[in-house]
Amino acid sequence: MIPFNKPFLTGNERIYIEEVLKNGRFSGNNFFSKKCASWLEEHTRCSKAIVVPSGTAALEMMMILANIGPGDEVILPSFTFSSTANAVVLRGAAPVFADIRPDTMNIDEKRIEAAITSRTKAICPVYYAGAACDMEAIESLAKRHGLLVLPDAAQAIGSVCKGRPLCSYGQMAALSFHETKNLHCGEGGALLINDASFVERGEIVMEKGTDRSKFFRGEIDKYSWVDIGSSFLVNEITAAFLYAQLEQAEKIIERRVELWNCYYRELEPLEKEGKLRRPASVEGCTHNGHIFWILLNDAAARDRAIYALKEKGIGAVFHYVPLHDAPMGLRFSPRSLPTAAEYSARLLRLPLYAEMTPRETAQIAEALSEVLSS
Repeated sequence: MIPFNKPFLTGNERIYIEEVLKNGRFSGNNFFSKKCASWLEEHTRCSKAIVVPSGTAALEMMMILANIGPGDEVILPSFTFSSTANAVVLRGAAPVFADIRPDTMNIDEKRIEAAITSRTKAICPVYYAGAACDMEAIESLAKRHGLLVLPDAAQAIGSVCKGRPLCSYGQMAALSFHETKNLHCGEGGALLINDASFVERGEIVMEKGTDRSKFFRGEIDKYSWVDIGSSFLVNEITAAFLYAQLEQAEKIIERRVELWNCYYRELEPLEKEGKLRRPASVEGCTHNGHIFWILLNDAAARDRAIYALKEKGIGAVFHYVPLHDAPMGLRFSPRSLPTAAEYSARLLRLPLYAEMTPRETAQIAEALSEVLSS
């Protein structure tokens, strides 16, 4: 069996966790938490990184800092995970779903302006498969309308666009370190604050709405409750695991991109035969090899391929059901988004993880060719 995903271990996770067990400091904002934050700040060029328990937590914290609240609207793609929309809904605001581009499965920058109203406060692009949206167009549009740009960058660690880390676009960005991601700690995430004006309040929201961070730095003689917040700190054992991953980030991402490129080459003949379509990318941007997806000719072909590949021991899977068609989505933004509806039903994800080999990608490509030819 070739599974869809297999979480990668560097070998240092156990060593660093044992260090935590020996020193007896288990709560958040300790040695490994700070090392993770420093690594993220260096490699994403953000003003401050806050390591949190999940990508979902990062999204929720981002919406708090952006002052998203009742009566507000946030524009996001329909083709995304529920956490993107939930972060908006939990603030009492409404998600407004936009259609996607079929070449990248990311939000269609040309469809955003029509969704803007007097209630719109932010645009939340999602970097599907670690690939960039047209961020220059989105940021230009946001500036023209006075909107925040708050990317869901859950899948995008290590991706680059126009010479910048993809995570550096927008006022803030949310990362995930779930075990399905390139770099992981089982469950984890990070809020990247790119606009320094959000840093001070970020520390307060992170610390349950208190100014405890200032107290620990000796800037005040006691701390108290000064704002809303929650328990957004990650525990030290999780941070130790994550730091072992971050240390090997370049190697892990390089390996995944190599395997992604193997798929891309091996599936070219099937694309030329009109049996599938390979993913595209925005000019001047490079992805991190997070997901290799293809589009089959219709939903029935996709479903048959999943079943047939499973029979051959290959764990290929579908992905998101568009949120605008989901029961919760219909409460907020009932509209027709034909591209998201059609292409999500045609999308197939192939196995991709760091321990795979080029021989296995070739084996999967051959199996897929047999399935699509039968």
